[in-house]
Amino acid sequence: MKKSIIFILSFVLALSSLAQELTFQSPDGKLNVKVEIDDQISFSVQHEHTEVISASPVSMTLDNGTVWGENPKLINKKTKFVNQVVTPPFYKKSKIQEEFHELTLKFKGNYSVIFRAYNQGIAYRFATTGKDSVFIQNEKVNLNFSQDNQIVIPYVKMKDPKTFEEQFFNSFQNTYSHLKLSELDKNRLMFLPVIVELNDGKKLCFTEADLESYPGLYLNKGENNSLKGIFAPYPKSVKQGGHNMLQGLVSEREDYIAKNPGTWNYPWRIFAVSTSDKELLDNDLVYLLASPSRIENTSWIKPGKVAWDWWNNWNIFGVDFRAGINNETYKYYIDFAFNQGIEYIILDEGWSVNEKADLMLVIPEINIQELVDYGKTKNVGIILWAGYWAMNNDMENVCKTYSEMGVKGFKVDFMDRDDQAMVDFYYRCAETAAKYELIVDFHGAYKPTGLQRTFPNVLNFEGVFGLEQLKWSQPSVDMVTYDVTMPYIRMLAGPIDYTQGAMRNAIRNNYRPIYSEAMSQGTRCRQLAEYIIFDSPFNMLCDSPSNYFKEPECTKFIAEIPTIWDQSIAIDGKIGEYIVMARQKNNVWYVGGLTNWDRHGLTVDLSFLEDGNYQIEIFKDGVNADRAARDYKKEIVALPSSKKLTVTMMPGGGFAAKILKNH
Repeated sequence: MKKSIIFILSFVLALSSLAQELTFQSPDGKLNVKVEIDDQISFSVQHEHTEVISASPVSMTLDNGTVWGENPKLINKKTKFVNQVVTPPFYKKSKIQEEFHELTLKFKGNYSVIFRAYNQGIAYRFATTGKDSVFIQNEKVNLNFSQDNQIVIPYVKMKDPKTFEEQFFNSFQNTYSHLKLSELDKNRLMFLPVIVELNDGKKLCFTEADLESYPGLYLNKGENNSLKGIFAPYPKSVKQGGHNMLQGLVSEREDYIAKNPGTWNYPWRIFAVSTSDKELLDNDLVYLLASPSRIENTSWIKPGKVAWDWWNNWNIFGVDFRAGINNETYKYYIDFAFNQGIEYIILDEGWSVNEKADLMLVIPEINIQELVDYGKTKNVGIILWAGYWAMNNDMENVCKTYSEMGVKGFKVDFMDRDDQAMVDFYYRCAETAAKYELIVDFHGAYKPTGLQRTFPNVLNFEGVFGLEQLKWSQPSVDMVTYDVTMPYIRMLAGPIDYTQGAMRNAIRNNYRPIYSEAMSQGTRCRQLAEYIIFDSPFNMLCDSPSNYFKEPECTKFIAEIPTIWDQSIAIDGKIGEYIVMARQKNNVWYVGGLTNWDRHGLTVDLSFLEDGNYQIEIFKDGVNADRAARDYKKEIVALPSSKKLTVTMMPGGGFAAKILKNH
């Protein structure tokens, strides 16, 4: 109650002509938000004495000329303080302490702008209470800065795009560019999240949450050190095409971006603020700002690991049958999963008839019911890959049929858009899958915006420049640096299906793209550590079971790592340089580290552990890992009484440790 009273008294209402100014703070008092209401609505944010964002306007324009946020007439304001515990069913921690101040400004015209201030950042959204449907022609999202800040951004990956419109069809996968605001390419779109470097070593990570029935937000270079929002217009005409006739290609678009009910909550615009880079590794705003679960009983949803076939090109060996997309091969995968205690295998692209976009047409070499039944005898579930067009065309029948067979879920791929129609598909797919108790992993997907909270059966998302890229990327592509950049940015939005676990590892000079026998960049221990660093409730083992059988020590270690956690702690790190994280499940702690192409020695502070004696099983880069990336050393040692662990990570390297308390 005390905080709530302080919050209300902290408002300043300055009446100068019709201009109004309102200010409020985060619960810890460090983030200060100022909202100005004059001929438009704008806001600015400071973190203590550091400018986060200078005055930036917000508005939404309707097709009838109405502009919410232009010449606004404030008719009511409400404030509230919330302090509660959120208990996610599947997350990087079992409990989230949610604490925020909220300011709701209601304006004439049946619209409101809602602001929230958390200690981790601030957010705002539009909300409406009208009766009639509305067509949104555009939304003004401006991020204004008073300096030419450095920014870390992923451009839409496309060679020489001629228009913004063609960039709306993309896989949301690219490495990062580190530039000044003035150096951005005005002809290219950026997808979220992005990082803006502030003064005093602080960072702003900008993204969105609760994106329901609305297009995703892109950014483009604005005027005078600003970023401006761009949205894909609503698709008017979509034709089947693209990869194996599985994609929806937009041939014509409407002159509006969204059609919504008169009463609606629009997406949250999130400004996550950190005083140190490591804080970005443990930010909960996207999850907290998403709509609560619409699945009442989540007991049937089982996160876990998946033996994956596609990355390793079905390359198993030492068997008496011809490996490929057939039941013999998948039974081998099931046997491997059973042997390692892995929960699922996946049948990736190829099990259904090519170019037919019909998930009811199965190739003669595959008998899904036989595989499901065989998997049941081994306690291994079956996941099926599904292209977007095929799933969208026959969703109810597909989900019902395969659920009745005993299939556990779908990996849905090649959406490659985030206009309103496609965002609607995500929700419809999640809801239909939940109806038939099926889990979902979205590939060819935009970044998470909290759908995994609203529909917890959605366990993972791609939208990441994952290990699959190394099947074809040239040596100039720097995956190692990406690995120590992406977790601070993309992973803030939610879990990633990066698909790590390569047993063929290469130093920088030895990496080559080999599609059928792919390798990773960096050391073996790096691959192990990524199971700890990367947030992934539904987590692939990308390599061939035959390769894993040859590496029992590493395989056993990664197969035992949990995919959801009770606690997550960001120990240390710097964007683009290194990361050290700890995660705990039940009575076991895991600690992992990654570095860039620089050798990195560090002392890991484990003082968060309770008092007692601990045993550490640690995989460290071998002394020759900078020559042969597969070189590693496993040790079982006692944790020193200082609770400090000294580790050296070789170039492109890492370490992974399991910590158990002695009883």
